[in-house]
Amino acid sequence: MGRLSRSILGFLLLCCLIVAGEAEYLKYKDPKMPVGARIKDLMKRMTLEEKIGQMVQIERTVATPDVMKQYFIGSVLSGGGSVPGPQASAEAWVNLVNGIQKASLSTRLGIPMIYGIDAVHGHNNVYNATIFPHNVGLGVTRQVFFFLFIFEQTRDPQLVKKIGEATALEVRATGIPYAFAPCIAVCRDPRWGRCYESYSEDHRIVQLMTEIIPGLQGELPANSKKGVPFVAPGNTKVAACAKHFVGDGGTTKGIDENNTVISMNGLLNIHMPAYYNAISKGVATVMVSYSSWNGKRMHSNQDLVTGFLKNKMKFRGFVISDWQGIDRVTSPPHANYSSSVQSGVDAGIDMIMVPFNFTEFIDDLTFQVKNNIIAMSRINDAVQRILRVKFVMGLFEKPLADLSMAHHLGSQEHRELAREAVRKSLVLLKNGKYTTAKPLLPLPKKAPKILVAGSHADNLGYQCGGWTITWQGLGGNDLTTGTTILNAVKNTVDPTTQVVYNENPDANFVSSNKFSYAIVVVGEPPYAEMYGDSSNLTISEPGPSTINNVCGAVKCVVIVVSGRPVVIQPYLEKIDALVAAWLPGTEGQGVVDNLFGDYGFTGKLARTWFKTVDQLPMNVGDPHYDPLFPFGFGITTKPAKN
Repeated sequence: MGRLSRSILGFLLLCCLIVAGEAEYLKYKDPKMPVGARIKDLMKRMTLEEKIGQMVQIERTVATPDVMKQYFIGSVLSGGGSVPGPQASAEAWVNLVNGIQKASLSTRLGIPMIYGIDAVHGHNNVYNATIFPHNVGLGVTRQVFFFLFIFEQTRDPQLVKKIGEATALEVRATGIPYAFAPCIAVCRDPRWGRCYESYSEDHRIVQLMTEIIPGLQGELPANSKKGVPFVAPGNTKVAACAKHFVGDGGTTKGIDENNTVISMNGLLNIHMPAYYNAISKGVATVMVSYSSWNGKRMHSNQDLVTGFLKNKMKFRGFVISDWQGIDRVTSPPHANYSSSVQSGVDAGIDMIMVPFNFTEFIDDLTFQVKNNIIAMSRINDAVQRILRVKFVMGLFEKPLADLSMAHHLGSQEHRELAREAVRKSLVLLKNGKYTTAKPLLPLPKKAPKILVAGSHADNLGYQCGGWTITWQGLGGNDLTTGTTILNAVKNTVDPTTQVVYNENPDANFVSSNKFSYAIVVVGEPPYAEMYGDSSNLTISEPGPSTINNVCGAVKCVVIVVSGRPVVIQPYLEKIDALVAAWLPGTEGQGVVDNLFGDYGFTGKLARTWFKTVDQLPMNVGDPHYDPLFPFGFGITTKPAKN
């Protein structure tokens, strides 16, 4: 009997081991399984609480280990300027992200969170990162093709693709796999405070520049299904985010988050085309706009988010809200939160950016699902989309980052690329005081004494603009590393040339010093979003007085550092040469490369430069089109002979 009992016990133990072995196999964790099968397997294991947690994105400052584990949070972000510490290193960033990720991995199902950040002109929140020109400048870049001895010129999407590749490497250097970029808005009114985030007023240029998406994510494999998200395996690419769906650049009077009044035909012909390009290139996510279309908030527009984006365009990645976007469905925000949650989720938003008040959202959404106000099928659709992106990215296989990519942050190779982008983004608007006058540019490197003046000549923060280190940007030279235009001039001129810097000299100082010529750098202060909305579009003081004092006394080139065309006509007669430099970023040497003729000017306006703000909105093709400088204008020069 004892021998029989031992045999039975052994048999039962063997059975238990077999069962345990089978239980250890989790299909959703098997990278050899198709993504669809992995999603299906994981979904059937998830509770409602775990599913709703996946739909939530919170700010890193509240993403404690306990919060991540208790609420099964699916995503974390750094808002503008939200960093581990001042001048945080790549290692500090990696440790931050990994610390949050480890909490996610310790949950019952071990679903990794996805960390996102705004990287809209390089990895712009991070100290020592390469800051590229903002999109407004990249839209003017051109490349030249030679065919049968005839050259053709077009915009330069390949340059933008390289910038995407470099940005992805720098974002990955800090352990982050998701970038809220690119902005593919078509800015139709420069009074909008986000106009510098737009490549052009012409949707065709914006469509070309969606080539940044394969730069960020990698090339979509041939024969991929339409609308399927793609991020190349490994740790060199990031998930991208096309934003802000849709019509954000067409609001009345350019007021941020306002109403875009346009027919369906106009919406499809102007604001929608770039989304077709983005989806065809496998963009992983799409962010919804704060703005309204004909009075209907986009965050509650089911017809466009679900009906058009998901069903008609076949987008199969996930749709994410903007920062507190659900709250802003109502005016004032948060006025009827339960209604906003219902309308936002039912509209088709899959991941909700609720940076701080996430428990309120979770409780409200849970109540509505349990009471059949929001269908469980809508929750399942959202979670399937989020998991699809996470599986495609390889987050389940490699959820934790390391320091192997740290050397890419602010690398010399990337700074050289940014410098090239600066050169190509410059537009020469005037060269010679009068039509028949001798061109002022290129400037001679050897001269007895030259003047550099203006509020933006020695200000790295002004050069970079908004969305740099902080949300609104900063003034001064301590925010990050780079080269100001003044220092670039000093680096370039002949050693015998005396460079005098005076930010705002009076006319007597200029006339009494016998300068050979002057370089005046003026423009706008940094701003972002609604804080940049402007009804007058003037150069900030003391810029106008600097132009008058300097250019009235000596030959001058004026460089305008701004996020859009600004009022310049009143000063144009005094100016010998005029350059639109937009917001060039950290590599100010690129501006000076062209001034002194090491490279020629090639940029052509991707935006109309108006005479007066009374003309706005005014875009190429409008019947009342009467610009100071038309769309496509730009004087080209050849490199100087040395």
